[in-house]
Amino acid sequence: MPEHNSSQSVIQKFIDVNGAENGALLPLLHAIQDTFDYIPKSAVTLISKALSLSEAEVHGVITYYHYFRYEAPGRHIVQICRAESCQACGSDELLAVAQDILGCSLHQKSRSGLITLEPVYCLGLCASSPAIQVDNKLHARVSIETLKGVLVDLEASA
Repeated sequence: MPEHNSSQSVIQKFIDVNGAENGALLPLLHAIQDTFDYIPKSAVTLISKALSLSEAEVHGVITYYHYFRYEAPGRHIVQICRAESCQACGSDELLAVAQDILGCSLHQKSRSGLITLEPVYCLGLCASSPAIQVDNKLHARVSIETLKGVLVDLEASA
């Protein structure tokens, strides 16, 4: 229980610092996720009360944006670009290979639990498609062989 109380006190500090500002919801969610790597469900109630929003409104924003998550991710996060340029250059195939190797779908952890597979909707590398991001490091012109190598290396890094 102390861990839960600790996370609530950290969340409350973010609310105390930023909660009175107009448009505070997204900055609060970002601060919380940047701290915990996910949004603890307990944050929804705290934020909704502080910002005079319904819990449904806060939950709606969290689930609308693919960046936010309710569960702790694996040690590594692999994002495959799903924007039009990357799809036209092979990201659908990259996604299929990643799902096969990792044994998971989007927004899930790999069989080992080390890697979370997520979509991203434009990494700004359209001229160098297809692109992926691994733990905030961008990779352009990614081939299936390159992706396989990255995933094998991440799994082996445990």
